[in-house]
Amino acid sequence: MLVRRERATDVAAIGEVVAAAFRAVPHSAPPVDASGDPGEVALVGWLRADPGWILELSLVAVEEDRVVGHVVCTRGHLDERPALGLGPVSVLPDRQGAGVGSALMHAVLAAAEARDEALVALLGDPGYYTRFGFGPASALGIAAPDPAWGDYFQARPLAAYDGRGGSFRYAAPFDRL
Repeated sequence: MLVRRERATDVAAIGEVVAAAFRAVPHSAPPVDASGDPGEVALVGWLRADPGWILELSLVAVEEDRVVGHVVCTRGHLDERPALGLGPVSVLPDRQGAGVGSALMHAVLAAAEARDEALVALLGDPGYYTRFGFGPASALGIAAPDPAWGDYFQARPLAAYDGRGGSFRYAAPFDRL
């Protein structure tokens, strides 16, 4: 498996991976267009067109010239300070549990660290994301966009993190879901 930056020729395959990954997930975003695909598919397209898009942080996992996974971090804010919002993370159902998601997570976090980013936040299952150094954002004094998310809203400080909390805000397209 190779993890690399997204290329323009990967866009359609990424859409297929995101759709397949979220199609049977009970907590996926509802469809927002006539395709019937989960809302995460539209979200990735909206993010790609947003000023918060960071090409270096849109990564694909490739096996035998086939995109089997995708992860993206986009510009978020902790109050007015720059931070990153991670997600969605998508892996084809037949490749889930084979280390693809872990490889993508390690690669995107390393890329964020190399960019001197301060913090990565996400909404996800604590049982999965703690292995990557995430913990409840509230433990860092970081308020979720929706307080009902509780411990599912998580954060991982990076080397450039200054230790200050605040209110987290995702890139604008997340507000459309």
